[in-house]
Amino acid sequence: MGLGIWLEFPQRIYTSEEVKKAKEIIDKGYKHRLRVKGSPDFKKKVKQALKLVKTAGYYDFLRTCIRNITEIDGLTQLREAEAAIWANKYAVENPVDAASLFIQKANHMKEYLEGKLYYGGEAETRSVQKRIEFLKILKKKSRKKEVKEECKRLLSSWSESVFL
Repeated sequence: MGLGIWLEFPQRIYTSEEVKKAKEIIDKGYKHRLRVKGSPDFKKKVKQALKLVKTAGYYDFLRTCIRNITEIDGLTQLREAEAAIWANKYAVENPVDAASLFIQKANHMKEYLEGKLYYGGEAETRSVQKRIEFLKILKKKSRKKEVKEECKRLLSSWSESVFL
């Protein structure tokens, strides 16, 4: 049996039953068709970041955990119940930083679906480490000098972080 109606991804992922169903479907190979919602400029910048996610080989990871990336005026955040990243225009200004942010939020979502504590001290450290891992891989795999330099700059700033 394929990914038919029985395996339809839950509209929201809030109750323990919905989380369990979402995890089962993902474990069977389900990937979201990632949607970007927002202004034309926001969409353009997110697409630049998504190209970098693909370059680093993390696009399937992102699509497994995140359903959409939506522009908002408020604070950038993961909306676990929606499997969505809500991002403001400043969060996507730098495509390298935005790509690493998306991977960090996807890691939060993965841990949420696995039933792990996905927020607070240790969880934040794990997500920052995932972000750093992504930046190191992107730096290795990218052929663009400016991307490599930006990865190096961001890695340097993360090395001074309290999360390490």
